[in-house]
Amino acid sequence: MKLECKTLILDLDGTISDSSSGIINCINHALKTHGLPTAYDDLIKQEIGPPLNETFLNLSPGITPSEVSKLVSTYRERYSEIGYSENLLYPGIPSVLDQLRHAKITLGVCTAKRKDFAEKILSLFGLLEYFAFVDGGDIGVTKGSQLAGLMKSKIIDEQAIMVGDRATDITSAQENGLRSIGVLWGFGDYEELSQASPACILEKVDELPGIVI
Repeated sequence: MKLECKTLILDLDGTISDSSSGIINCINHALKTHGLPTAYDDLIKQEIGPPLNETFLNLSPGITPSEVSKLVSTYRERYSEIGYSENLLYPGIPSVLDQLRHAKITLGVCTAKRKDFAEKILSLFGLLEYFAFVDGGDIGVTKGSQLAGLMKSKIIDEQAIMVGDRATDITSAQENGLRSIGVLWGFGDYEELSQASPACILEKVDELPGIVI
């Protein structure tokens, strides 16, 4: 299968890097700090992808908006100091980015993570230079609205393709009339991605260039 592509938009967590250790540590730090039960690693991994406020609401049902705000603030304090560096780059990502750049494909990042955190992580791995834009989210901002904003500002057009590991990446692309590619090396499984109906689903990082080049 080949998809004609001039702009490729990549999710960050679960697509470019495995951020699970930092996220798990920061979430449990925030829960413990505010006197709430901590969560098992596997349960937190299932929540990685959507905005942070949704994650805390799912892990601690019944908490108030004020409590969510405090949890997010405490999470971000640790994340900005330590958590962002508790991150592992998926093997093969630099080589794939090289191939895509040499093929004259414009690369960008669209993540629910705050933009400054995303840029910090990309810089940590020496990858920031590969991307023409980095679009970050925040509390109350959906990925669909992020992509809509990128289209409105003409940073991307309807020929762009979204690449991500969770259903929210796929459905957000569809909301904006964009094609999408699901990837299985992150946090979502085949069932989740296939139900969202991306153009294709990839098992390995090095399969990506073959689809769009």
